[in-house]
Formats: sequence, C-alpha cells, structure tokens
Amino acid sequence: MRRYPVGLVVMLALAILVTPLAAHAQLSGKVFRVGVLLPLSLTPTLPSPQPQLFQAFQQRLQELGYVEGQNLALEVRAAEGKLDRLPSLAAELVRLNVDVIVAAGPESLLRAARGATDTIPIVMSARDYDPIALGYVAGLARPGGNITGVVQQRLEVTAKQLELLKEALPTVTRVAVLWDDAAADQRRAAETAARPLGVQLQLLELRHPPYEFVGAFAAAAQGQAEALLVLNSPIFFMQRDQIMDLVAKSRLPTMFGVSDGARAGGLMAYDVDNVDTWRRVADYVDKILKGAKPADLPVEQPTKFELVINLKTAKALGITIPPHLLVLADEVLQ
Repeated sequence: MRRYPVGLVVMLALAILVTPLAAHAQLSGKVFRVGVLLPLSLTPTLPSPQPQLFQAFQQRLQELGYVEGQNLALEVRAAEGKLDRLPSLAAELVRLNVDVIVAAGPESLLRAARGATDTIPIVMSARDYDPIALGYVAGLARPGGNITGVVQQRLEVTAKQLELLKEALPTVTRVAVLWDDAAADQRRAAETAARPLGVQLQLLELRHPPYEFVGAFAAAAQGQAEALLVLNSPIFFMQRDQIMDLVAKSRLPTMFGVSDGARAGGLMAYDVDNVDTWRRVADYVDKILKGAKPADLPVEQPTKFELVINLKTAKALGITIPPHLLVLADEVLQ
C-alpha cells in the first residue's frame, strides 16, 4: 500500500472541506449590492423585533457565502414609521443600482419598490396583504414579472387569532379591534372570521400618527368590549409601550399579532415564525444573485407559526386558559 506523508494527507483533507466553501463564498467574484426597505429603523427608540429579524437575514446570507465588506454590500433604508417616505427611499436604492431589493413588511413597502423599478428583482415578504389579489404577482407557482418571495398568510393568521381568542374566552361576544391603514386587509379578514364565531367586532381605527390610543381605549370601554385584538402595523410597533400601558389599565384580555405582544404583558399572541421567514427571504436573494429570475421562482408560504400564552396575565385577569390551548402553545409564560 502506498503511504503518504501525514502533512500531505491533512492538507488534502482540509482542501476538500474548504474548497467548496471558498468557491461558494466567492460566487462570481463581484460585490453584490442588496437593497433592503424597512418600515422602522434597526435602532428604534422603542422595543421592536426588527433588529433580531434582520440579524437572522444577515446570518443566513453569511451561511450562504455572503460576507459584508467582502462580496456583499447591504444598503438598508428605513422609513422610521413615516411610510410616506418609502417611495423616495426605494428610488434611492434604484439609483444605487442594487442587484435586488428586499421589501419585507406591510404592503406599502412592496408598492414603493414596484413603483421605483420593474426590472430590478424584488423579494417580498408579504406580511399583511394578499399580493395576488393586489396584482403584484400572477400566482404562487409562477409569479411572473420581477417580484417573488414569501406570502405570510397574514389574513389567514388574523382569522386564527380571533378563533384562538374565542377558544380562550368562550363567553366573549364583543371584541374591540385596533387597526390603521396598514392593517386594512387584516381588519377585513377579522370581520369575515367574526361572523361564524358569533363575535361582534368594535372597529377602532387610528389615524394621523402619532396615534391617540387613549381615545380608542375609552371607546372600547364605552362599547363594553370584553376583549381586544391588536392588528399588525409598523406604527403600533413604535407606540407599543403606550398600547401595553393601556392594555394593563383597561384589563382587557388582548390578542396580539406579534409574539412579543404576549411576552410584554398581553394575554396571547399568534404569529408566523418571522425569524424563519427572514431566513427564507435570504434564500431567495441568494438564488437571484446566482442568476435565477424572480418570474421563475415560486412564491412560498410559511410552515412555522407561534402561539404564545401569558399565564401570568391570565391569572391577573382571573382567566382560566383551556388546557388544550396550553398544549398547543409554543411558549407558555408563567
């Protein structure tokens, strides 16, 4: 048997392991520019899950071989809650000649991105709207055009939120709903879901930020609301501390559309696993940077969801959560 020097064997073994990674990291040898449109800043003055989600996106890109400062430049533009700024921010990304634009969040982000370009690939994470019904993509299997990505099924999730709230509180018949323009589609989904559940909704619209939540909660009390559903909106994120304070004072059992809402003191939350979604957005970016056309990349739907129940809040409100819901919950806060 032919013998090889140990050093040579080690070098060959390392080469086998490292070469595919190096080749993957180098990709085409160019620096890719990825534009990212965000509704909020990555360093918000109020708590927000957005930095954690963006970190998941960055981490997945790094796993796929993209390293900032080497072969990747991330151009992040955040509206800081002022959604009317999005068109100009999207236009700025187009002027930078980015290779792909990520629009993950409310419909206003995708609207701004599509308004700025019909040639640069756009990866969406359609959080609170139906991109097929609104004409952004032709269908899930073959989206066509320059847009693809993930549809988060937020409208179906909204219906599930109301269903779970009713399961937790079977005697409740009047539910107040906080919504704004960014949550208009969610509001319609809630209205559709309420009828078969025998629930009457009190729709409380917020306009002209910063929103006046005190008046909305006063209206909920006047309308004898027995529970509250807080729909998703970037501006609700920015004013979350005020919402949580009023939820505590009102003693309304509250369902949130983001997991952190329950962790911050709400009764329940049901949401898509957004960390997983952002990682999948990175997968789309990778495929496009390697030459795939958005029109040929099927739109995906989420497979992971999170139900969070705050038992400490339930006990404070004198509520007994049905055992089957506790079994279903991904996280139970004691």
